[in-house]
Amino acid sequence: MNRTGGTPDSAFSALRGQLQEAAATFAGGPDALESILLGMVDDVDRAVREPLEIFPVCHHSPASALAMARRLREKQPKVVYLELCEDMAPLLTELRNCRLPVAVQAFAGDVDGFPQEWAPLSVVAPITEASAEYQAIAYALDTPGVELVLVDRSSDHVFQWDPRNEPTAKDTDDDPGTSADGVPEAEAALHGEAVGVEIGDLRPRFAELEEHLLRHGKVRHWSEWWHQYVEVPLGDGDHDTYRQVMFLIGSLFRRLAPGDGARVRVDEDRERYMWTRMRAHLAATGTDPEDCLYVCGAFHAASRVEEFGVHGADTFEISPRTATTWQYGLIPSSHAAIEAQFGLAPGSVSIASTEWTKALKRTRVQPYRLAGQAGAKKSAAKKARGAQVAVPAQEPPAADRLSGFLRRPPVLDALDEAELLGWSVDIVRAARRNGYLASTADAIAVFETSILLAGMRDRAKPTPYDFQDAAVTCIEKDTVPGRRDVRRLVEIMMGGDRIGQVGYEALPPLARDVYDRLAPLELKLQQRGVQRALLDMASRPELRACSDVLWMLRRLLPHGAARPIMGERRLGERSIQESWDLALGTHQRALIELGYEGVSLEQVLEQRLRQEAYGPRATAATVLAAVEDAVLYLGSRRLADELGTHALKVLAAERSVDGAPEVLRRVRALLAYYRTSEPVLPSWIESFAKTGYAHYCTLLPTAFRDEDATVGQVAAMLGFLFSMESLALSLGCDRTQLELAVAQSHPDDPSKTALLWAAQVQLGTLSRAELRARCGALLDNPLVVPAYPRYLSGFVHALEPVPGLADVVVEAVSNAFGRLPDAVLLPWLPLLITTLRSGAADLAPLLIREAGRIFPGRLEALDAWVPS
Repeated sequence: MNRTGGTPDSAFSALRGQLQEAAATFAGGPDALESILLGMVDDVDRAVREPLEIFPVCHHSPASALAMARRLREKQPKVVYLELCEDMAPLLTELRNCRLPVAVQAFAGDVDGFPQEWAPLSVVAPITEASAEYQAIAYALDTPGVELVLVDRSSDHVFQWDPRNEPTAKDTDDDPGTSADGVPEAEAALHGEAVGVEIGDLRPRFAELEEHLLRHGKVRHWSEWWHQYVEVPLGDGDHDTYRQVMFLIGSLFRRLAPGDGARVRVDEDRERYMWTRMRAHLAATGTDPEDCLYVCGAFHAASRVEEFGVHGADTFEISPRTATTWQYGLIPSSHAAIEAQFGLAPGSVSIASTEWTKALKRTRVQPYRLAGQAGAKKSAAKKARGAQVAVPAQEPPAADRLSGFLRRPPVLDALDEAELLGWSVDIVRAARRNGYLASTADAIAVFETSILLAGMRDRAKPTPYDFQDAAVTCIEKDTVPGRRDVRRLVEIMMGGDRIGQVGYEALPPLARDVYDRLAPLELKLQQRGVQRALLDMASRPELRACSDVLWMLRRLLPHGAARPIMGERRLGERSIQESWDLALGTHQRALIELGYEGVSLEQVLEQRLRQEAYGPRATAATVLAAVEDAVLYLGSRRLADELGTHALKVLAAERSVDGAPEVLRRVRALLAYYRTSEPVLPSWIESFAKTGYAHYCTLLPTAFRDEDATVGQVAAMLGFLFSMESLALSLGCDRTQLELAVAQSHPDDPSKTALLWAAQVQLGTLSRAELRARCGALLDNPLVVPAYPRYLSGFVHALEPVPGLADVVVEAVSNAFGRLPDAVLLPWLPLLITTLRSGAADLAPLLIREAGRIFPGRLEALDAWVPS
């Protein structure tokens, strides 16, 4: 319901009349400006008179957190309604086991009811200590008789209402890949690609409005404007003034925000959802609305939907959730991650945290903290519990506080010279440590420039943003000598990028199991940073279990979480000593998300291997890789046999030879492993050799003529056929099939022609003397000499299936150098080198060993040497 006028006895009648006169004066008569101004007053009036008290907040605002802490101690509500996904409620009690900031996460790896390309789905709601929502959570969870009710849409509805058919599912401001200036990308992307739940999002969506506010406010970005014109004036304001101003700002941005239709529709549906949930809870419990507090963003507090209020219309139907199974947990967050995900200015959350600490000291407000929270003081917790027993007094009706606030000139804070001087000295000290040639003169210049900039921007006390600009101007001349620029140094000095940590008790079972199994390493693995682990399994056999865990973590976690420095794990080999660089604390989010997939590393790894092997793009090579990993990391004969049997079906269905080199390498390694470690070969590998023999014989003639098939791929096919020939023949294959396939091959490419000659030598249809004669004929034909390097490339690749031809290849290269004149040899030599390097670099050592065996070892013996 959209009201266009207030009641006659409204407390805002005087303000409404003044704004109406102002609109007529400035606009020259009634027009849209009057409608907007009066509509804003109506929105404030409506929200103030709502029986269920609405508490508007801004995301990570110290002023909102301060006002929330004051109001909770005054009102002592029995029910707190919070704008947060309703299905995240069970996780909030685990916040006491974490060091803030952390994010509450809902995760779905397998989707049912959404397109498969959306998977995995992830929703995060970051929480910092300097936020009003944390104050409400701490109050509700630690106060007996108080109920905390989350009323926002569920994580499932976040994606039900997500217009994913557009180019992106969220605004560009919410892009998690954008890192802050000077902040490592890994720290700015702690939330990954999760959709952020914006608690108290308050930013104008009208680009012209934001540009106007920044220009006339003489600030660079929105975070600085908010700090100067909202945070500072409201920091010491009373409750009614705070609420009315926040209602007014929310209404202003709402009425001047054209936005896209999809986002406005989602915002209104969220408001309908929340009021529907609150009315249902009030009806079910019989709670008096006067004993409740509704915490939401100021944008949603100024709502005009028909469902608004405890007496609103019950016309909104909440759709059922899909069959997607959601899992919940806490993941570490950071100031940089919050800034990157919600489009805030770099360093703004850190500055807000510093301002929160200063405000607590200045106002002596006792904040709420969860009992047992990391960093909380026991004395503070006792005071908080003692203060909660106060009986709230009867409150008079709210009067008009907006008129006085809007007329009041800006309050200019007195210059705190001691604080500014300390900042100036600290930034010079930090700059010198980072390579800048800063001195005491620079500290004085920063001090004076900060005051000058603040005066130019109509404020007596320099803000942290003024100081930051002054430091960049006075210290950072033209180059950055170190890794950090001055702007980043100021951010660090103001508090830095605080990174949260999820405590052991709040971790999923898999993560706790990992820490328990790695306990013999005697390292503090939950700390951020890289730690070196030394495993001497010869003297401490119990560390073998730790080694198994580390190798599985290396397979499952991102690069850098567990990195081996010394030691390796290959088929049939185990190191007796290993050295690792571990950064599990830095990659805690990835470890936690493993817990959404299973209860143990072994279970997750088995699931991953099955997904890779049975995926729609799986090839025989990828399935064999899964078999090898099952043997290496799990030691599971059952899983290896199952995946190996599946590799047979995948190989038989392939119609290209792209994966032939990888198939040859892996099946050779597996065959060598089983022959040395098992009494008999598994049945699947025997069947694989038999099936592969027939499969590659069928594809061989086509591959020789196919231009897309490289000489290396054809050589790998021949390598499989010749190396598996004895095993395949013993299982019933016919060698005639291979002979016919070679006889039917008629390549046009010189490299494949040389490869075919080598295959004929291996089969006995071509003698070595005939092969040498053909090579000599190639050198005698001046028309063929330019293509001779390509023939040599084919011969070198032929060493894969026919390694016994190494002496012939060496002779072919030697004859070219001995017989060709310099006019022909010198232009041809670079082509020969590049061909061998690009096409047969891994086979060059075999040629070098053979050349060392054939050629004389001493220079004086070269004159008397006669080649064979």
